[in-house]
Amino acid sequence: MKRVTILVGALAALVLSGQLAAAPSGKAVYDRACSICHKMLNPKMGDQAAWAPLIAQGVDALTASVIKGKGAMIPRGGATTDEEVRAAVEYLIRQNK
Repeated sequence: MKRVTILVGALAALVLSGQLAAAPSGKAVYDRACSICHKMLNPKMGDQAAWAPLIAQGVDALTASVIKGKGAMIPRGGATTDEEVRAAVEYLIRQNK
């Protein structure tokens, strides 16, 4: 019982300190890191024809491409973690199908 109490206390401390955060919101990451470019540069948000061949590559391949950077896009596209990149990619896929 003592171990459970210690574990619960440690998890609560992590959550309160921000060390154990919820998964990033794809829309929030897009709005913060991706939207400026994808409103002005290709592929533009909402251009389903431009997004179709990218979406066909699948989430994993598209996420890897964003992490590396491509063309004018800087590595990670302005996102800070792999988890943020994936969340933004998943959001973009959902919005452009």
